[in-house]
Amino acid sequence: MRERKTINPLHSTDPLHSSTDVSQGKEKLRLKQEVGLISGVSLIAGTMIGSGIFMSPEWVLHHMGNPASSLLVWAACGLLAMFGALSYAELGTIIKESGGEYIYILRIFGSFPAFLFAYTSVILVRPAGLAAVCLSFAEYAIAPFYPGCSSPQVAIKCTAAACILILTIINCLNVRLATSVMNVFTAAKLLALFVIVVGGLVLLAKGQTQSFQNGFQGTTAGIGTIGVAFYQGLWSYDGWNNLNYVTEELKKPEVTLPRALMIAIPLVTCLYLLVNVSYLAAMTPSELLSSGAVAVTWGDKVLGSWAWLISLSVALSTFGSSNGTFFSGGRVCYIAAREGHMPDILSMAHVRCLTPSPALLFTSAMSLIMIISGNFTSIVNFFRQSLYTSSCCWKLLQLPGMQTEITSSPHVAACTSWFIPAPWFSRLRKYSSVKSNE
Repeated sequence: MRERKTINPLHSTDPLHSSTDVSQGKEKLRLKQEVGLISGVSLIAGTMIGSGIFMSPEWVLHHMGNPASSLLVWAACGLLAMFGALSYAELGTIIKESGGEYIYILRIFGSFPAFLFAYTSVILVRPAGLAAVCLSFAEYAIAPFYPGCSSPQVAIKCTAAACILILTIINCLNVRLATSVMNVFTAAKLLALFVIVVGGLVLLAKGQTQSFQNGFQGTTAGIGTIGVAFYQGLWSYDGWNNLNYVTEELKKPEVTLPRALMIAIPLVTCLYLLVNVSYLAAMTPSELLSSGAVAVTWGDKVLGSWAWLISLSVALSTFGSSNGTFFSGGRVCYIAAREGHMPDILSMAHVRCLTPSPALLFTSAMSLIMIISGNFTSIVNFFRQSLYTSSCCWKLLQLPGMQTEITSSPHVAACTSWFIPAPWFSRLRKYSSVKSNE
């Protein structure tokens, strides 16, 4: 068991294991910094690659009307995710605290907006997202046991509940165990996408390019339908901001955070584009639109008797995504309780495992309630992208009284200056230099 001891507040403590309460001269428990670059990339990519890329392509194509414009939407969604991620990298290197949007709203807007966001996120958004992904995992996991018919809802809900309970045990036991699970499942889903990409390239080499002929013919011109297509695409990119929820657990966050973002999101974007090309090489647009599960149809056409690997890959992908969602969602509850916006018991950490066990158990309980009382469609309706992302970025640059400590790492400065508009970046750099000279 880890010992608590009285120390001289002038002496430093191990930053990887503890923080110091200067006012009382006591060492407090805090979460360990055990998330490195590989685990950070796995958390981002593993959460982003869920069921979306296996199900959303037909809806993006449906709303855009042709293959070429649908590919442009997928690329544009990746670019938007990259812009948002780089803004979050800037925020994460200035406010080196876990909690993501919650902690940024608290430090920039104040306590009341952060309180509203915390309760919305902890009680509705995060549990709903976790429940939806676990239900998606359950549908694919038990589908082979019910060939030729739909799976019963009781079996789906029981499997989803078992998934949540397993994730709760893993994440409560050890952070390193949870990140190891993320690494393994991320590698598995990347391998599955690589198989789809290679299969598509083989088909293109054989001359199956008819889906790309007159690629822009019949493009949808309506603003509303294009917006819905973007929404379907962005659903598949959801999770790009997950690493900001665990900033305090990152090793060298000023370096690891931007590097992980700049590795994971371009990687996922390129894979999404190549996977969509593979789908269109194996199927005509009409076949893709009539497919209930695009990846499964691709497997039937290309892999033949090995098509079951695709269903297994989707199940593994959704399980890995749910692990990432659960890992980061519990931290929002933990940080909100630590800041006084949730019951104090949720701010406690396990004395030996150093994991936010009460917060994880609370998140698990809320997700189980949603699984019992709803279905996949009703739960997804709860889950919407927050509009606080752009508000945080703008407000950060408008408050002259905020004490900023922008990282001096040339890696962050060089990377963010390429993507964040020049007036924003120069204003932030100028303000940082003024504060450092005071």
